[in-house]
Amino acid sequence: MTQNPKFTDELRQSAAPIWEADLKHPFVRGMADGTLPTEKFKFYLIQDYLFLLDYSRVFAYGTIKAHDEATMALFAKLLDETLNTEMDLHRGYCEKFGISPAEMEAAPMAPTTHAYTRHMLHVAQIGTLADVIAGVLPCQWGYAEIGTTLAEQGGSPEPLYQEWIDMYASPEFLALGEWLRNLLNDITTDSSSAEKERLHKNFLLSSRYEYLFWEMAWTQQEWRI
Repeated sequence: MTQNPKFTDELRQSAAPIWEADLKHPFVRGMADGTLPTEKFKFYLIQDYLFLLDYSRVFAYGTIKAHDEATMALFAKLLDETLNTEMDLHRGYCEKFGISPAEMEAAPMAPTTHAYTRHMLHVAQIGTLADVIAGVLPCQWGYAEIGTTLAEQGGSPEPLYQEWIDMYASPEFLALGEWLRNLLNDITTDSSSAEKERLHKNFLLSSRYEYLFWEMAWTQQEWRI
């Protein structure tokens, strides 16, 4: 008997062209072959730091909108680990590139970082728990796919880029994305077609912003005026 596809499988299939473009982007390929200019990666790290601050706020909305105590606790744990553990690791990683915490905190958000984080926060604020997950999943799941794919392709000859690959190909990071996917599948079992269509739109928009984030880092995007 053929089983119906999981909702997250449908989401992933709808975003397939975008996610394939992520893997082919010159920024990602440059990490893989070690040719990515350091200045571009430093720009990415600073913008990623600013992104993670608002990403943490989105997890706070997940805690608020969770349906039960266990889910509340898990989102609270996600918030704590992102804000305290991952941010500390990020700062330590940035130090290896000569980026100080003060430099990251003083940096302005690039246009794409601003737009992407405003999108996620808006969806989390006005939507349901399912909207929160659909908004963050392309980042969580997408990074796991990129990290795993690059690791399977042999990793990077540049040790600091290999460290990035190892981080996002780790079993711990993959497990987090799996938990979010399972939760989204569970809470959308009886969702209406209208709700699922809305979640599709949110997921696709976040997926597009993921691609634009790589493009932003590659071009070292700035405000033109």
